[in-house]
Amino acid sequence: MNSTLPASFPTPADLYSNRRQRLIEKMVTGGLGDAALVTSVANVRYLTGFTGDSSYLLLTPDHAVILSDGRYQVQLANECPGVPVAIRPPSQKMNDLVQEIIGTTMPERLILEADQVTFSQFHSLEKTLSSTSLVPLDNFVTPLREIKDAYEISITRRAVEIGEAAFLEVIPTLTPQTTEREIAWKLEAAMRTRGAEGVSFEIIAAAGETGALPHYRPADREIGDEATLLIDWGAKFLGYASDHTRTLHREHASDRFRDCYRAVLEAQLAAIDALRPGIKGSEVDSVARKILVKHGLGDAFSHSLGHGIGLHIHEGPRLAAVAEDVLAEGMIVTVEPGVYFQADFGIRIEDDVLITPNGCEVLGKLPKGLDDCRLML
Repeated sequence: MNSTLPASFPTPADLYSNRRQRLIEKMVTGGLGDAALVTSVANVRYLTGFTGDSSYLLLTPDHAVILSDGRYQVQLANECPGVPVAIRPPSQKMNDLVQEIIGTTMPERLILEADQVTFSQFHSLEKTLSSTSLVPLDNFVTPLREIKDAYEISITRRAVEIGEAAFLEVIPTLTPQTTEREIAWKLEAAMRTRGAEGVSFEIIAAAGETGALPHYRPADREIGDEATLLIDWGAKFLGYASDHTRTLHREHASDRFRDCYRAVLEAQLAAIDALRPGIKGSEVDSVARKILVKHGLGDAFSHSLGHGIGLHIHEGPRLAAVAEDVLAEGMIVTVEPGVYFQADFGIRIEDDVLITPNGCEVLGKLPKGLDDCRLML
């Protein structure tokens, strides 16, 4: 693993304008509206490169303008050159600025992100923009984010590399006296040292029976003599997330644990092998689920198989029994089957996988065989 990772690398000059143009084409060809007000922090970042918050993007077929406040004036100039900016003074509310800027374009129909705007925000905008029809749409921007461009794929590869390198550094330092919380701290520190801006989510480090809680929060519990250790962690690099899980075991782990581990690994490998453009997320979930059912573990697999990753740790597409999402080249998904036995142990194995033209590519290189995951304390 490369331990001297650069903090950033250059952004293609036309990256964000091309993304905005794709959204405009969706808006115009679909007859959805005359303008769009993007309010999601992640979606504003995706469309402009702006890494701050409390800012909106107004987009029409003819122009784009970022609506913000004085705290971000310099940052916007540095991160979004060429994109007009409207800065509100401290005495002006954001909705009043929206009204002022929209008044210069007078769209008949303004698209809002329905999954991002609260009822109170909608009501306030409806009152403020009395001459404009508001069109709330679910998943207006987020579907564009599901298919990653080359720049996003490169960033995600780096996030995966950082996460795996940190894991390989931290695991040999563990002792029976190390606590679950210390494992999380060590991993976060190691990822930040390698260039991560932070963690993708709150790290899970679960020893023994706590591994049976899929969203367990680490406590001040020492590893002690516990036979198993489940760790779920991820790095955030330039806004993009990685997501990894490994379940480690010690020499005195039970035969039942070993049998279950082999079954989960079999399910994960089969699901990865099934990934390709054109397959539904539900079909991939079924591949893994059928294998666990075959081993008598169907009831112990209590969650979906995986999800997309990107600017959010959980985004589309989904790999789930009820998912209708169809996979396409450029999507990056997690594959993370797991089984959980209360008051005993849990097992989850997770990798980040890129959908390629003819199949898929596992982005990480971290070993995951039973013998690879022995914990030597």
